[in-house]
Amino acid sequence: MSKKLVAYFSASGITKALAERLAEAVGGDLYEIKPKTPYTNDDLNWLNKQSRSSVEMADKSCRPEIADNNADVAGSDIVFIGFPVWWYREPSIVDTFLEAYDFSGKTIIPFCTSGSSDIGDTYIRIKEIVGENVKVLSGRRFSANATIAQLKDWTKRVV
Repeated sequence: MSKKLVAYFSASGITKALAERLAEAVGGDLYEIKPKTPYTNDDLNWLNKQSRSSVEMADKSCRPEIADNNADVAGSDIVFIGFPVWWYREPSIVDTFLEAYDFSGKTIIPFCTSGSSDIGDTYIRIKEIVGENVKVLSGRRFSANATIAQLKDWTKRVV
């Protein structure tokens, strides 16, 4: 039986709630990707091109600092990585997390929340970051109220 980790970044709590249900559905450990400097509501104002999130997302090389490197990636075989979709992709803080660990020999399965945007080709960017020795699946977008039963059904098909 493979050990599973559900790592997630959540700015407003929606992705956190989904990640908690997913961890329960797969019997996995839960890890929150936290920025060293927490985001404020002003930071998350995507209508303001000078807001922190807008500036970070405009610069694809931006890597906001994470609060710690305590995720048990080494002890996990399958790592689900959750995030809200920002500007049609994963937030830059997720890229920081991906670069902070060695995922060699692991399987990464992205999942996301969004009001309307799909997960798109996020898995391609994740694959570019983590390298060739990592299996990265295409993942899926979920509504905020996805149930444990729906998550179990999905994971049975992908894991």
